[in-house]
Amino acid sequence: MERPHTGQQGQSVHTQATNATFVQQPQPAPIVLQEGVIPSIVRRSDYAVVAITKHGVELARRLNESFGGSTDVYYMSKFTRGDEAERGIQLFEGSVRLLFPALFPAYSGIICIISLGAVVRMIAPLLQDKKTDPGIVVIDDKGEHVISVLSGHLGGANELTREVAAALGARPVLTTASDVQKTIAVDLFGRRFGWTWESADKLTPVSASVVNEERVAVVQESGEPNWWVYDTPLPPSIRTYGDVRSALEDEPQGALVVTHRLLEPQEEPILANGVLYRPKVIVLGIGCNRGTSAEEISTVIRETLEELRFAWRSVKAVCTIDLKKDEPGLLDVCRTNGWPFICYTPEELNELPIDDPSDTVFKFTGAYGVSEPAAKRYAGCAQLALTKKKSGNVTISVGVIEHAEEAKG
Repeated sequence: MERPHTGQQGQSVHTQATNATFVQQPQPAPIVLQEGVIPSIVRRSDYAVVAITKHGVELARRLNESFGGSTDVYYMSKFTRGDEAERGIQLFEGSVRLLFPALFPAYSGIICIISLGAVVRMIAPLLQDKKTDPGIVVIDDKGEHVISVLSGHLGGANELTREVAAALGARPVLTTASDVQKTIAVDLFGRRFGWTWESADKLTPVSASVVNEERVAVVQESGEPNWWVYDTPLPPSIRTYGDVRSALEDEPQGALVVTHRLLEPQEEPILANGVLYRPKVIVLGIGCNRGTSAEEISTVIRETLEELRFAWRSVKAVCTIDLKKDEPGLLDVCRTNGWPFICYTPEELNELPIDDPSDTVFKFTGAYGVSEPAAKRYAGCAQLALTKKKSGNVTISVGVIEHAEEAKG
């Protein structure tokens, strides 16, 4: 998760060797915490570890070593060991409460070796939204328990809790119902595959249906099938379906719908208490004349997807010939939408059978086609949803990645 951060550039620290004697640079001045002033920090990692006791400092240093030095460690200057500069550890003076306004927007996760009650009081004024708040994890002073406190799912605190507990040989403490019951975490469903939801409005009520063991339908028309992460079977209250209409016939109380299609009006009742997920399965093969604008390319893509009743959010990649690897319009469209831009050589494209090979295209590119074989090659399919369409300066083909079925539970 990319987050903005406060602070200045970190001061570089070096050690110099003279006759095998290492000379350590002076320790940097500690961060002086003052009421009403957000301190400057140096952010090198996505995760921070904060300690305020002697035992907490030991744990913080141990944890940082376990993670290969990939955390930013903060602790009180009175516990200095003299090696903080070379280890990138930041010391502070004053109330730790005044450090959190700087840490909160800077890090994806904050690991606190501080009492749970104190952490709750310190972060309370900083809370905004579970979609943006960092994951907060608390470790007791003996390192026996690691507790997921805030943003367990979207903020990644539950996963971080497990990793920290494993590193310390401690017991992870998770209280989110889906984790305790070993069932579907609705807000994380398919996230590791890149699935996105159309709307977050029903996340909470559908989550309630799942954990309360109401009849829940998982409708999957496309996308990766191996979304069940536990070594136990699916709960009996959850049933899987291959299409929306079959699920509607059973009148579920909640639904998770995974499809790249735009739902038809008669299918939309499934979303009365349902979340619609978009798997990344649509592959766009595109050819265009030199200098075609990003606006024209985007318009053709949008019109084509609407004609096919496919969702824009389910686009996985744009593919073309390597002659177009520096085409500004294509590059701009991919950059704007965060789509991978895949280029193939003419030889790679000619390995694919296509419906309408063109000698003219071969004369100018060395390939008998561009959009069609590019889409087929990336999608790994012999049949495309759209073989080829010419629109103005753009030629487009559309493929859908198919994933093999896999049993759940």
